[in-house]
Formats: sequence, C-alpha cells, structure tokens
Amino acid sequence: MKTIDFSYFIERYNAGEMNDSEKEWFTRELAGNEKLRHEVELRRKTDTILKNQDVIKLRNKLASIEKARENPVKDRRKHINMKYAAIIASLVIIGGIVLFSGRHLSKEQIFEKYYKSYETTTTLRSAINEVNSDYTLALEYYKIHDYRNAAVYFSKVIENEPANMHSTLLYGISSFENSNYPEAKRSFRRVIDDNNNLHMDHAHWYLAMCYIKTDDIDKAIGQLSIIKNKGSVYSKDARKILRKMK
Repeated sequence: MKTIDFSYFIERYNAGEMNDSEKEWFTRELAGNEKLRHEVELRRKTDTILKNQDVIKLRNKLASIEKARENPVKDRRKHINMKYAAIIASLVIIGGIVLFSGRHLSKEQIFEKYYKSYETTTTLRSAINEVNSDYTLALEYYKIHDYRNAAVYFSKVIENEPANMHSTLLYGISSFENSNYPEAKRSFRRVIDDNNNLHMDHAHWYLAMCYIKTDDIDKAIGQLSIIKNKGSVYSKDARKILRKMK
C-alpha cells in the first residue's frame, strides 16, 4: 500500500486553500489518523509563530523608521529648549547684576564715577604766596599730577604758614593721591576744624572719599550726609552715593 505524503495537503488545509471535495476528504483522514492530526496542529502552531515573528520584525522596522523621523524633531526641540534656557539664565544673571548695581556700588565704582582731582587756580594766591617759591613749586607739581613732589613742597609751605588752609587742602589731596590716607585725613580735618575758610566744602568731600577708600563706611556715610545737607557743589553727588551705599 502506497503511503500518502500529507505535507502538501496539510499546507493547503491550514492555509484554507482546499476546495470542498478536498476538504471533505482531508477531514475524514484527520478523523481516523491521530498522527496526522498532531502534524496538522504542529504545522499550524509553527505557521502562527513564524507569522508572529514576521509581525514583530515588521513592527520593529516601523518603530525604527518612526524613531529616526522623531529624533531630529526631538533634537531640534532639545536644542531650542537649551537655547531658550541659556537665554533665560543670561537674562536672570543680567537682571541680578542690574538689580545689584542699582542698589550698591563698590568703592572702585564710586571713585570711577564720582571722584575727580581738585583743580586749583593761581587766583587764590596771596601777596605773600606770590614770592613763596615753595608754594609756586608745589602748585606746578600739583598741576602736572606729580603728587609726590607736590606733597613735599606743600608741607614746607604749611610749616611756614600753618594758617594757609589752601595749601593744607592741596597737601591733603596730594597725600590722598599718594595713598597716604592718614595724612590726607588729618589735613582735611584741619581745614574743616578751622571753620573760617573757603575750602571747607572741598575738605568735607575729600575726607568722605578717604573714608570710602579705607572702607570706613560708617564715617563715610556720616560725612556724605553732612555734605548732602550743606547744599554745596558736592551735595548732589553725595546724595547719589548715599543711595548706593545704604
């Protein structure tokens, strides 16, 4: 008896490709052949697994394509977000600097904005000063900003003329420019304590500058408050500095 090779028919049966007569015949064969039934079921499961794998591969392929399409968008969004974050951070920093600088100034900023060296004129010389060579030399050195030599000669003038408040003021400013702040403070206080000269407003101002330069903030604020209330040429700047210091 010839053995039937059911492989062809199993494939057609599982694929649903049999016509009615073939399907009727194959169904009768299945009913009487347990081995055939197992083979049909095994082929069906195998086909299902293979189909599922194909579906998974297809899904993975589609997912990869979609991801490749999305990544440039995400990268652009990430770049844009980082760009905006950097801009926002910069604005916050700048805003903080502006806010801080609007309230406080460092002593360097105060000097850069408000400090000017006192400019003298020869109209303040007295008849005695006209023949005083030390005073003349002191003024000449002062005008060319040679404050070291100016201080030397102004000190000689003061030795001979202790009441010369103009020379005392200029000696104080020359000392200040030479960073000799203790000597500068003493000179400015002498002018202020004299209380009977035309140089007191300048002495108050440069004494305040000394206090700021030496970080004596309480005394600087006190001195600037005096200047603000005196109504001198320095009052407006004193008021502005006080707002930045308090």
